[in-house]
Amino acid sequence: MRKADRAKDADWALAVFDKAPYVTVSMTRPDGTPYGLPLSLVRDGADTFYFHCAGEGEKLDCIRRNPVVSLSAVSKCSPRYEEEKMNFTEHYHSAIAVGRAEEVCDRDEKIKALKLICERFLPKFMDRFDAAIARSLERTTVIKITLAEPPVGKCKE
Repeated sequence: MRKADRAKDADWALAVFDKAPYVTVSMTRPDGTPYGLPLSLVRDGADTFYFHCAGEGEKLDCIRRNPVVSLSAVSKCSPRYEEEKMNFTEHYHSAIAVGRAEEVCDRDEKIKALKLICERFLPKFMDRFDAAIARSLERTTVIKITLAEPPVGKCKE
């Protein structure tokens, strides 16, 4: 694949992540078994994603033990029966990426990430953002995922 094609593919894959309401984040439990869950992620730039969570729990245990994570998303999914081919199929847009997760400790970055999350998922309520931050910033954990390589996307239309 040419470098220009890879860049186009990465941009296309990032758009899939942006359109997906949830992104499955897969990680490894301390005992080595897989653990994946759908999360509401927001992207900042070409290689950074954020999500928020409570200050304790299984996903944090996994990330602290092994910060390597895999992201996967589907932004379009449509089962089809193709009459002319007499074929059952699925039309889709999907993307995957690998990254490294870490807890955000910098207060300003944490607020920035939470603002991006709120702007993406609840933009009509941004007038209440500052009050929510004042009430809950200290008990909210923000995780930053930095991609280790460009994401890859696939589609069938």
